[in-house]
Amino acid sequence: MPPEQPLLEPEEDTAYDSSEKVVVLGVEDYGDDVEVPPFSWKKLWLFTGPGFLMSIAFLDPGNLEGDLQSGAIAGYSLLWLLMWATLIGLLIQLLSARLGVATGRHLAELCREEYPPWARIVLWLMTELALIGADIQEVIGSAIAIRILSNGLVPLWAGVVITALDCFIFLFLENYGVRKLEAFFAVLIAIMALSFAWMFGEAKPNGVDVLLGILVPKLSSRTIKQAVGVVGCIIMPHNVFLHSALVQSRQVDQTKKGRVQEALNYYSIESTLALVVSFIINIFVTTVFAKGFYGTEVANSIGLVNAGTYLQDKYGGGLFPILYIWGIGLLAAGQSSTITGTYAGQFIMGGFLNLRLKKWVRALITRSCAIIPTIIVALIFDTSEESLDILNEWLNVLQSVQIPFALIPLLSLVSKEQIMGTFRIGPVLEIISWLVAALVIVINGYLLIDFFSSEVNGVVFAVVVCALTAAYVVFVIYLIARAVTISPWRSLTRPKAADSTEN
Repeated sequence: MPPEQPLLEPEEDTAYDSSEKVVVLGVEDYGDDVEVPPFSWKKLWLFTGPGFLMSIAFLDPGNLEGDLQSGAIAGYSLLWLLMWATLIGLLIQLLSARLGVATGRHLAELCREEYPPWARIVLWLMTELALIGADIQEVIGSAIAIRILSNGLVPLWAGVVITALDCFIFLFLENYGVRKLEAFFAVLIAIMALSFAWMFGEAKPNGVDVLLGILVPKLSSRTIKQAVGVVGCIIMPHNVFLHSALVQSRQVDQTKKGRVQEALNYYSIESTLALVVSFIINIFVTTVFAKGFYGTEVANSIGLVNAGTYLQDKYGGGLFPILYIWGIGLLAAGQSSTITGTYAGQFIMGGFLNLRLKKWVRALITRSCAIIPTIIVALIFDTSEESLDILNEWLNVLQSVQIPFALIPLLSLVSKEQIMGTFRIGPVLEIISWLVAALVIVINGYLLIDFFSSEVNGVVFAVVVCALTAAYVVFVIYLIARAVTISPWRSLTRPKAADSTEN
């Protein structure tokens, strides 16, 4: 017998091995292959988990910074936009879940098969860049929280190193099964909810103003940048890839249409509940800073780095100093989002490249790709709050640039009958989805234009930016054109649900 290769998987890469999946079928024996089994609370509980892991991207430090800046500068006036942005995010994530459940494959795997080698390599590189950019923000957020909770004794770079160790927490929990990992993330979400709810109770925002802010749309030229930021930071490219893989952690028989539809129904419910929770947490953060700092001289200078100090100055100590409450919530947000980033990195790398590496090897590679540049960033920017804010703006630009490379392939695939079978989205939902994607891309395009118009100085830099922009636009047009040419209307046959896993 040949020696074992401990770093390699013996078969083609998959999101989860059959032994890792949560068994749902045995809850209730229902023999009909087409009819959807009746609703079961026990089944809903067994399907609950992937949506909450997905929702963490809506609560990462980058989103929290967007919340606090929106509240400080625009008050309660953009809460309605936060609600609609969350609904847009829900639509995109449900499409991602639909793709994963109906095909038994995740988005990165399908992109590998759908696009020619040069295009899938570009897509992989862009997705990895987006993941690294998001990870830097999340790790820096955790490091800021650690510095707050240590009374400044732990410098930013040391906080980054401590945060890097979360990779080992992830690897440890993953060995104990998917449900243990999901329970750990549930605890972190609960810590965020309790921390920011405590702050909400300390600040005591006006309930009527909060309700009016959610229900009555308001937008002014003074708050347009914050409005664009609220929508722009909701869609995280790596999260679209992640959710299509997470839903495969449950055993679903793709040969039975009723079972697939049942899984889609339960995932829709749990994803909606998860994003309702994330929306409430974002409301807490936005309204606390709206109550304390809207209309003040310091409103425009508040960022993630100094937010705790401003909160302490405004609301004082109390039973437990609000500075530390903020630090605890921020630490939970940073830790949870960095671990899900590691999780997403495994699926992205394995899916695009079909690497047969053990998961722990891929996790270490993914973590190293993000931690090394983050430590460099922390050493360079540790001495200046202003420079960290500038860095955050550049990272937001990096995220915005990558959004089409997740949305366009996703919409192309879920609209394709050869891939989805009878579960391809209908014409109405397809039109709505493309309009939503176009809206998100245009909004993020506005962010890019606004940023580069103020930051691009010098002829050489301008030429480089223009050349990269031209290449970027050409590739986006290629993806859109390919989505049109592989449209499901070219399909001459309509495969059954049982055939939807063949592609």
